[in-house]
Amino acid sequence: MTGLAIHNLSAGYKRRPVIENLSLSSVAPGSMVGLLGPNASGKSTLLRAIAGLGAGSGRVELNGVDLAAADHKTRVETIGYLPQSLPPASPLLAYEAVLAACRAVRALDTPTAEQTVENAFSALGISHLALERMDRLSGGQRQMVGLAQVTVRNPKLLLLDEPTSALDLKWQLAVINAVRDLLRETGAIAMIAIHDINLAIRSCDQLAVLSEGSLIAFGPPEEVISSPVISRAYGVPARIEHCAAGIPLVLVDRIEDGS
Repeated sequence: MTGLAIHNLSAGYKRRPVIENLSLSSVAPGSMVGLLGPNASGKSTLLRAIAGLGAGSGRVELNGVDLAAADHKTRVETIGYLPQSLPPASPLLAYEAVLAACRAVRALDTPTAEQTVENAFSALGISHLALERMDRLSGGQRQMVGLAQVTVRNPKLLLLDEPTSALDLKWQLAVINAVRDLLRETGAIAMIAIHDINLAIRSCDQLAVLSEGSLIAFGPPEEVISSPVISRAYGVPARIEHCAAGIPLVLVDRIEDGS
């Protein structure tokens, strides 16, 4: 079976489970899945669990392979995980940081590795940052370099935890477009935790909405996004409008107490 499937996944902390028995039907190769939900709904925990970080139970399959049963080398080569935390503000040049990430996973000769790194910078539109020291970059710039460290490894599954959180509108779109291009070229799958609901609607093939560690909706954006789903997940009344292109837009005018 090709694609990503999750079966009865549970994860969290020793005395406080966060995700319990979560299952997700098969996600097709080349797809981008947006993870939506309020703070503490389990988005980061889910990504970490899929990446095999921390204790958990259940089964995660990618193209028919049980990732939990795979050896460390296979998991590292298969999964590209970008946490919320930014890459360290080290004296390394951004180019050196990305080259190290590439060599940690891919056995490439020096010219090929260097070209691969240059391609990663170019795809994200950050070639001008390559020779800048990491400790002289802004938070948003380091976030872009962190994404380059993930994409340069050419993973089959990208797990990106709020990759657009520190970015302005232009760079948010640059990230989304670069990831979409990578998926189209390689057939990889991306799962992205994101707070901007409308950006997720425009960008993702499918949306998974979490609330208190449970999956409450999953499917194409036009089927998932509704006033009841937004209200249940976020606790706010929402209006669903449509732009001139027919794309749904979520509008929230107030919170439940009327303020």
